[in-house]
Amino acid sequence: MYVAVKGGEAAIAATHDLLAHVRRGNPDVAELEVAQLREQMKLAIARVMNEGSLFDEELAALALKQSQGDAVEAAFLMRAYRTTLPRFGSSLPIDTTLMAIQRRISAAFKDLPGGQVLGPTYDYTHRLFDFSLTSDAVPPVVPQASAGLDPHMPRVPDILGDEGLIEVEAPPAGDPAPTDITRDPAQFPAARDMRLQMLSRGDEGFLLGLAYSVQRGFGGNHPFAGEIRMGEVPVSFCPEELGFEIDLGDILVTECQMINQFAGSSEVPPQFTRGYGFSFGHSERKAMSMAIVDRALKARDFGEAASYPAQQEEFVLYHCDTIEASGFVEHLKLPHYVDFQGELELLRKIRKEQEERRFVVTKEAEGALS
Repeated sequence: MYVAVKGGEAAIAATHDLLAHVRRGNPDVAELEVAQLREQMKLAIARVMNEGSLFDEELAALALKQSQGDAVEAAFLMRAYRTTLPRFGSSLPIDTTLMAIQRRISAAFKDLPGGQVLGPTYDYTHRLFDFSLTSDAVPPVVPQASAGLDPHMPRVPDILGDEGLIEVEAPPAGDPAPTDITRDPAQFPAARDMRLQMLSRGDEGFLLGLAYSVQRGFGGNHPFAGEIRMGEVPVSFCPEELGFEIDLGDILVTECQMINQFAGSSEVPPQFTRGYGFSFGHSERKAMSMAIVDRALKARDFGEAASYPAQQEEFVLYHCDTIEASGFVEHLKLPHYVDFQGELELLRKIRKEQEERRFVVTKEAEGALS
C-alpha cells in the first residue's frame, strides 16, 4: 500500500466507504443478489472463472458483484482467494468424450456422426434490443432435449485420425505429470502443457485479438472449426490413502478443436494439424481464440518460421495474463512522485543548459558581426 503523504491512510479508508456507496447505487432499486448473477450472467461468470483460474460459480458471482462487473478485477479476486486454498492433490484427467453434451457443432462436416446440436447460442439471434427483458416477462418454455441424442459423440479430429489425415497427438514419453504454472515459473521454450495452461488463464480480449491477427495475414493461417462442444464432464480424484477414484461432481466446460492445413515435409506427409482450446463454463470465444493461438505457437514444432506476433511464445505467454497486464498498467495510478520529480528536474536542467549555450552562441555571433 502506498501512503506517500500525511493523511493517506484516512483518505484510503474513506475511498473504501465511497466505493461501497457507489457500488450499491440507487437504494430505491433492488440490490443484485449473488444468486441472480450466478444464474443469469453465465457468460460473464465463465470469463471470471477462466481468468481467475478457479471453477466456482458462486465465488465468481460474488467477485463480479464486488467489482461492479469489472471482469478483470473479479478475476483478480478469484486468483487471490485461490492462493489461500489448501492443495490436496490433482484431479484425474478430464475425458471430454464422456461429456453430457448441451451444444456441439462442426464447421468442417455437415453430416457428422451424432449430428449438429445447436444448443443455447447467440449465433442465430438478430442483434436487436429485446425490450421485453426490461419487464417481468414470463420465462420462455425450455424445449426438451432430443431423446435420440448420442451421449458419447465421436470427436471430429478422431474421425480424421482414423484415416491418418491429421497429426497424431500422444502424451510425451513416460506420460509425465504436467507442469503447474501456479507453482513453477514459466520457462522458454515452453512445453505445450505449459503453453496451454497459460493460454487457458489468458485474457480473452488479448487472445481474441491475436487469433484475429492470425486470420488477417499475420500468421498465414485460416483454420476450420473442426468441433466446438459444450457440456458437463465428470471430475474425479484418487486420494492416496484410499487408492480408488472418487467422483467429485460435474463441471460445465467448453472444448474447441481447430483444424489447420500443413503442407508437410520430407519426413511428414501433407496433413491437417490441430489447435486446442479448453475453458470453464460456456465460453466459446475464449476456447476458439485459445485454439487458434495454440496452433500458431506450434510453428517451431512443424519447422515453420515464427515471424508473426501470435507465433512468438514469449510475447504471447508473458503478455496474455489478465492479472499481470492489469497490475502493470494500473500501477501507474499509484504515486510516483519521487520518480517524476527526478525526471522534472532533469528536464529543467537540460533546458537551462540549452538556453545558456544558445545565449553564448548568440553573443559570439553578435561579436563577430561588430
